[in-house]
Amino acid sequence: MKAWLLDKLGDGVEKLHVADVADPLPAAGEVVLRMLFAGLNPADRYLAENQYPARPPLPHILGRDGIGVVETIGPGVKGIQPEDKLVIVRSEIGVNRPGTFAQKAAVPIESLIRAALNWTDEQSAGALLVYLTAYQALTQWNEPGRALPPSLILITGASGGVGVACVQLAKAMGHTVVGLSRDPQKSQKLGELGADAVFDPRQPDWRKQMLARMNGREVDLAVDNIGGPLLVEVIESLAHGGRISCVGRLAGPVPEFNTASLFFRRARLGGVHVGSYSAAESQSVWKSVLGLLEKSNAKPLVDSVHPFDALPEAFARLKQGPMGKVLLRTSD
Repeated sequence: MKAWLLDKLGDGVEKLHVADVADPLPAAGEVVLRMLFAGLNPADRYLAENQYPARPPLPHILGRDGIGVVETIGPGVKGIQPEDKLVIVRSEIGVNRPGTFAQKAAVPIESLIRAALNWTDEQSAGALLVYLTAYQALTQWNEPGRALPPSLILITGASGGVGVACVQLAKAMGHTVVGLSRDPQKSQKLGELGADAVFDPRQPDWRKQMLARMNGREVDLAVDNIGGPLLVEVIESLAHGGRISCVGRLAGPVPEFNTASLFFRRARLGGVHVGSYSAAESQSVWKSVLGLLEKSNAKPLVDSVHPFDALPEAFARLKQGPMGKVLLRTSD
């Protein structure tokens, strides 16, 4: 089969290359999928740049999301038939195991689900990682057995993959949703997706604008996909007891700031790592995600689909900050 290979951690996605490699064989409890579409994620780039805590055997095949058709079934697998169409749930696929930027992939059955009936293959291919991440970001502060009461949720980088998923899920959960986006067209689209207000973080008075729009109400929970200097401003927007779920670091390191801004708000910051979900937890969370999306009739957004030999162009598009998933077509 053909696959995109990473020869060395630290080379980055710019040095990925296509090669012919042996078809994968399914171990016990696994199936081999003939991949149809694979979803790109910033985490793929981070791993290629050696900024991610994984040490896969090299050369490595990136790609964590995808949908495919069952081609070969390993020993002990029940309830799955050849030609079944299945979607990969967040797992070691593309992390410490060969991923989905290939024509075929071997996947444990506990990391597979059936596609949502009313979604296209393209919508399913890139949905799992962003929605599981968004769900963890929105719920990790919940008391055991209790949902977060209706709250003001601030989402930075709201037009990105996780950002859009957060807007959709938070709105379905009954929260008031405020997004930050620098693009007027994307801001308008976020409003159509359910955001109650969207502000441009480049405006020095965006926090004052938000307070006025929200009638003085401050932020109960922020989902930060950006990091960098903006995180300091997000902390300043928090209400007493406010929380921040830190998802990404697209803007780089956070500059020095006065830690007293945390003290008097009793604020908490917590990292989001969807890899901490077990396979069973991922399956359970995905059922909750689907229930919320069905409740609000929301579906994943797809920005673009690129042919198999155009993975570099697909990563270039991802770097531009699209609204919706960037996909690689892995099969003719």
